[in-house]
Amino acid sequence: MSTFDTLHTLPDAVADGLRAGTLVPYTGPGLLRLCEGEGPTPPADPPALAAVLVSKVSVPGKIRNRLTAAAQFIENFKHRKTLVKAMTEAFAATPAPSPLHHWLAGLRSPLIVDMWYDDTLRTALAAASERVDWAEVQGLSQSEHFGTWVGWYDARGQHQPDPIEAPTLFYKPWGGHAPAANFLVSDSDFVEVLTEIDIQTPIPASVQQRRRKLGFVFLGCRFDDQLPRAFARQVMKRSAGPHFAVLPDEPTRMEARFLAEQGITRLALPLEAVAEQLCGAAVPA
Repeated sequence: MSTFDTLHTLPDAVADGLRAGTLVPYTGPGLLRLCEGEGPTPPADPPALAAVLVSKVSVPGKIRNRLTAAAQFIENFKHRKTLVKAMTEAFAATPAPSPLHHWLAGLRSPLIVDMWYDDTLRTALAAASERVDWAEVQGLSQSEHFGTWVGWYDARGQHQPDPIEAPTLFYKPWGGHAPAANFLVSDSDFVEVLTEIDIQTPIPASVQQRRRKLGFVFLGCRFDDQLPRAFARQVMKRSAGPHFAVLPDEPTRMEARFLAEQGITRLALPLEAVAEQLCGAAVPA
């Protein structure tokens, strides 16, 4: 039986670790739900994104609810440009960042991992005292950038040909809407990456180096699908820990196995409650 620790209160060690930079944020689409009522909100989970894509392009019924399969159908039969256009439109609206987005952006964390396509956390980083001490690295689709796994961007969104060393590294493994409409979303996108990810080829060397001393705090993430589990497992590889995941709902069998396998402590609390507690913790100047 899969066993893992479950806590029903937020340990002081989580906020303390985030502020000290020994724990780092690993955010997912669920974070967007904190922005509801503060402006237009893009799709906040894979089924919602699949619904947006199939509303633009007719897709066979049996795959309409499967994001990567629906995206692959659009790519195969309507061209990659059609898929990229649909994704760009889906994430064109950026809601006002929530207080938690702003709190995370103000941490000056050595690493932030963002596993969704929206620009919300990026916007919060840019707004944090007009920060320029961060750099962004995004995963690239091999169908558009064959042989190049990631793209680098400075704090102003300008593409850079070489890796950037900055106090904060903002890592979006699946790409993102800004600044260059990079999206890993179709079956073929992920097959290419997963073929190499066990030997860490698609993961930037800077991420591999920084994580050695870090633990991860998963916010707005679920692990009830193979893809998020595979990426989290490989991004966490050889990291120091400890790791925490905010999961208010009872984990599925596969989620429970993943939590136990990776030594992740479940925080059985609503994300809203965790956000409120974290935002009450002062960020070091």
